[in-house]
Amino acid sequence: MSIIETLRARASVLVFVGVALGVASYEWHQAKSATLPARAAPKAKTSAVLAEGRLVAYPDAEVTLGAETGGKLVKLLVHERDRVERGDVLAEVDVVEQRAALNEAWARVKEADPDIAYLEQERSRSEQLFAQNAVARAAYDKSSHDAESATRHRAALLATSARLKAQVDKATVRAPIAGTVTTRFVEAGAYVSPGAPIVTLVDLTRLRVQAEIGEFDAARVALGAKVTLRAEGYAPTWRGSVEEIPDEVVARQMKPLDPSRPVDTRVLLVKIRLDEPVPLRLGQRVEVEIR
Repeated sequence: MSIIETLRARASVLVFVGVALGVASYEWHQAKSATLPARAAPKAKTSAVLAEGRLVAYPDAEVTLGAETGGKLVKLLVHERDRVERGDVLAEVDVVEQRAALNEAWARVKEADPDIAYLEQERSRSEQLFAQNAVARAAYDKSSHDAESATRHRAALLATSARLKAQVDKATVRAPIAGTVTTRFVEAGAYVSPGAPIVTLVDLTRLRVQAEIGEFDAARVALGAKVTLRAEGYAPTWRGSVEEIPDEVVARQMKPLDPSRPVDTRVLLVKIRLDEPVPLRLGQRVEVEIR
């Protein structure tokens, strides 16, 4: 046998051995795979909705007050951060003339009372005499007319007094809720117009977060969803929950801290209830993570 034939025979043997080993390895792997449990498919990760918001008061927990009548502000009894109770007097506008007119009206009412009592007695006496044919019908009619006129005049005086009292009462600014004075817009001695703001009053025990959710994330927010709140400069986080979702999107009100976020986008102003006390101030910015 030549050298070339010998090499060809050896090569054929090596190819045969390689193929046999490959087939055996494939069959071994197939058998092993059949005995192993199937791997579970990886779960898709659900990302939270991230947004920014501010600490705000509930609608009925914040009110800006002004006098219903214009004039000189003679009293301003509170300062910023003062705590007041419902019904406390906060400020008063000068109503010296209206108060004097009110006192005069009340005096006229008091003057009318004895006149009415006298004319009622005269009418009763005339009625008795007329029943006894002791006086003419005209005398009885006159006494009745005088008594009724005096009563109507007193009613008109009372109406005038009530109108003047309403004007005087409008000059006094009272707290409609218990809370804290957060802003003073004027100082005592200034002249104010009717309805001009004088102070803002907030119940700081009734606060929540108003978060600006991008309009494209609106469908991912649900009532009752759990929320994590963070604030710059504070290590802990706080818990909350979505309690109000409006029916419309509006223009963004806050400038985002992240420069990559668009400024001119429209947002959903979602309200978040605080599930625990937070050491934050009214209007402070917070980071919101809605799960």
